[in-house]
Amino acid sequence: MFGGVRLFFIGIIITTVLGAGAYVMKLQRDNTILKENTVKLESAISEQKQVIENQKKDFAEILEANKKINELVNNLKKDLDDLDKRFSKKDRDIGKLAIERTGAIERVINKGADNAARCIEIASGSPLTEEEKNATKKSEINPECPSIANPKYIPY
Repeated sequence: MFGGVRLFFIGIIITTVLGAGAYVMKLQRDNTILKENTVKLESAISEQKQVIENQKKDFAEILEANKKINELVNNLKKDLDDLDKRFSKKDRDIGKLAIERTGAIERVINKGADNAARCIEIASGSPLTEEEKNATKKSEINPECPSIANPKYIPY
């Protein structure tokens, strides 16, 4: 009888030791998987940090571009206001003048259209010519948009 109880306890001990061994092996496999997941997570975090840094740089560049565009738009609005003042000076009637002085008005309008086209080119990103950069006299400037076409010109 004591032999049967002894065998029973030995069986329980062997089963417990085998179960504990299997549990330890499972923990080791889980630990390996967790280490691999940690490595993947750390690489993903570093990639995300790099993406965030790139987005911050892009955002700063966008803000700078917006600032330049706003300056350009403000200059163009100022030029448009000046142009409007020139055309509405002393109740001018361009149609009546065109009939009376066809050649002169044609020359003025053609020159104005050429100047306005150059203003659009500059506003679209075309580089300034040396003459435009160095113009300081009223006779040398582009009167349609002097603020963007002639940076050295100071109105007097």
